[in-house]
Amino acid sequence: MTAPFTPSEIWYLISKIPKGSVVTYGQLAQLAGAPGYARVVGNVLKQLPAGTDLPWHRVINGKGQISFPEGSSRYSLQKQRLQQEGVTISSGKINLKAHQWHGE
Repeated sequence: MTAPFTPSEIWYLISKIPKGSVVTYGQLAQLAGAPGYARVVGNVLKQLPAGTDLPWHRVINGKGQISFPEGSSRYSLQKQRLQQEGVTISSGKINLKAHQWHGE
């Protein structure tokens, strides 16, 4: 599936997510003008340059969960970064009503 947006457009949107907030892959696709392209957004995130300063950890799945396998080092890193920003995670879920950013 070819994306109707460039990786740099997704990177720009990620750079705008404030501390303590999260967005879903699908929401990023919608903000980029391409609803339904959540998986493509995920692929863009997989290809982030090593050592990036982008707050990739603020992007979660539509269920309000971290997408990495629980117990993996990437899961632990993302969870730690979110908690350091005040995002509460209870039973593996993030309260989207409290923490979801709407691109304002």
